[in-house]
Amino acid sequence: MSLIPTLAETVSRARNDLRLGLPVMIGGHLVAAVETLGPARLADIRALGRPVLALTERRAETLKARAYDDGLARVIVPGDADHAWLRALADPSGDLMTPMKGPLFTERDGDATPHLAGLALAKSAQLLPAVLVVAADPLPGLTRIAPGSLLAQLAHEAAMAPVAAANLPLLAAEKSRLHIFRPDDGGAEHYAIEIGDPPRDAPVLARLHSACFTGDVLGSLKCDCGPQLQAALTAMGQAGQGVLLYLNQEGRGIGLANKMRAYALQNQGFDTVQANHRLGFEDDERDFRIGAALLRRMGFSAARLMTNNPRKVAMLEGHGIRVTERVPLVVGRNRFNAAYLDTKADKSGHLL
Repeated sequence: MSLIPTLAETVSRARNDLRLGLPVMIGGHLVAAVETLGPARLADIRALGRPVLALTERRAETLKARAYDDGLARVIVPGDADHAWLRALADPSGDLMTPMKGPLFTERDGDATPHLAGLALAKSAQLLPAVLVVAADPLPGLTRIAPGSLLAQLAHEAAMAPVAAANLPLLAAEKSRLHIFRPDDGGAEHYAIEIGDPPRDAPVLARLHSACFTGDVLGSLKCDCGPQLQAALTAMGQAGQGVLLYLNQEGRGIGLANKMRAYALQNQGFDTVQANHRLGFEDDERDFRIGAALLRRMGFSAARLMTNNPRKVAMLEGHGIRVTERVPLVVGRNRFNAAYLDTKADKSGHLL
């Protein structure tokens, strides 16, 4: 029946539930995001049984907690632990002020798939990757989903549907057109700025640009995103053609709030990669398959890619877009972002 939510719609609903502070049922477990969980719901969860706190292996490493499962640790929650205790384990902002949070004991037996699925869902909601999990019978009104189905859907490449397009003269190129694309999984919309009329049967000058509110809009000096955006548009304007894909994957895919948390950690002396790891994320959580899908949807099969990131080249080529040339885009270095750029080169392989 078409009125019953599809798997993608159910996952989207579950993602929004976590953001609202509402638990979801994953298999036979109730799962709640620590970041949005309130004291009243915490008390109700405790009444159901003995919960565990699922943390990513990255966060567990910082806390010196044993990660017996692949990719995560299931921390046993003490009987007297309150919401502040959970938040301190989830959020690294106070790690240097209160470094001793243990001893922490972790589970090593039983199926950890629901916990892994819960963490993946929290990441997709751009919340801190820390979830409280307790075995429970299904509760009426809560979104229910099987852990395997959830993980499969989150790994699935979303289909991109064009929503609207219109001419939009820019400073860099008066003849330009803005296309809006909407994924079928309920995720954020993505944009394509088409400069001129690039032929579909030739490699297009292209850039995959991840959204950066601080750099693109505010002119932040902590990164090189704003200068890269303007330089790419200018180069396409001078060439008379090109496509810039503006992907809504702020902060390397962790969202603006977590990006600000990472900035706060950088102020404590950690580099970009270390900050992401302390938060529980990987170096880079972005999905560049989106860029390949948009180029294919627009009729392109080959690109001259403006990037310093070899991973973007590999991802495009692995998903149907032939990259005939990598066009360097080295701009925007200053005294505020020099260490950040050095880290991108040293730890993330960027060619700077």
